[in-house]
Amino acid sequence: MDAQTIALVIAGGGALGVVVWLLAKIGRALIKVAEALAAAAVVLFVVWMMIKGIVWALRQVLTHWRTSLTLVALGAWWHWWGWPSLALTVSVLPGALIGWQLLDLASFDAWAGRHLRAWWLRWTVYSPKLPDWLHACGLSIKPDAVPMVVTVAPLGRGIRRRRSHAQAQLPRVVGVRSGASWDEVRIRLVPGQKPEDFDEATRALASARGVARCQVRELSPNVVSIDFQRRNLLADPLPCLDLARLTDVAATDIDLRRV
Repeated sequence: MDAQTIALVIAGGGALGVVVWLLAKIGRALIKVAEALAAAAVVLFVVWMMIKGIVWALRQVLTHWRTSLTLVALGAWWHWWGWPSLALTVSVLPGALIGWQLLDLASFDAWAGRHLRAWWLRWTVYSPKLPDWLHACGLSIKPDAVPMVVTVAPLGRGIRRRRSHAQAQLPRVVGVRSGASWDEVRIRLVPGQKPEDFDEATRALASARGVARCQVRELSPNVVSIDFQRRNLLADPLPCLDLARLTDVAATDIDLRRV
C-alpha cells in the first residue's frame, strides 16, 4: 500500500468520524426537541382538560343552580358551625316538614312540598328514565337517520358505504314542576324533531310512565312540556252541604280551598 492510499484511507476515516460526530450532535438535538415538544403537548393537553372540566362544572352549576346553592350552603355550615349542628339540623328537618304537612297540607304544598317533590322526581324518575321512554316511543334521532356516504373506487372496481356511528340523539330534561296531580316535565328538542311528534305519542308516554293521562304543550319552537297526571283529584266526589241548610250557613263556614 503506497502513501497516497494510506492518506486517502486516513482522510476517509476522518471524514466518516466527522459525519458520525455531526449525526450524533443532530440526534441529541432532535431528541431534546422531541422531548420538549412531548412535554409541551402533555402540558397543553392537561390545560385543555382542566379548561374543559372547569367549563363543564360551571355549566352544571348554572344549569342546576338550586342543587349547587344547597351544596354550597351545606359546605359553609360545615365549615363555620361544624358537623354536629349540621347533622342535628338535617335530622330534625324531616320531622319538622312532616309535622307541617300534617298540620296544614295546603300551605306545606304551596311553599315546600311541590318544590321538594319536583326535585325528587327529576333526579329519581325523569332525568334517568325519561330518555329511555322517549327512545322506546320513537322520539329520538336514531343513527340510521344519519346520511350515508358512498365512495366509488377508481374504475368502478369497488363501492364502499360509510355511515357515522353516532349514538341516538335524545331530548334533554331542562326542568320539572310538580303540582298536586300533574307533573310538568320541560324538555328541549333535538334538531329534526317537532312538537307534533310528541302529540302523537302521548298514549305511549302515559303507558311508559304508568299514568292514566299525558298531554304535551308547546312552550317554544324547541321546548315542549310533557305533563303526566299522577292522580285525578276529581275522581271522587267531595261531600257537599245540604241544600236545605245552605241558607243557614254563614259564608265563613265554607272552605273554598277544598274546591
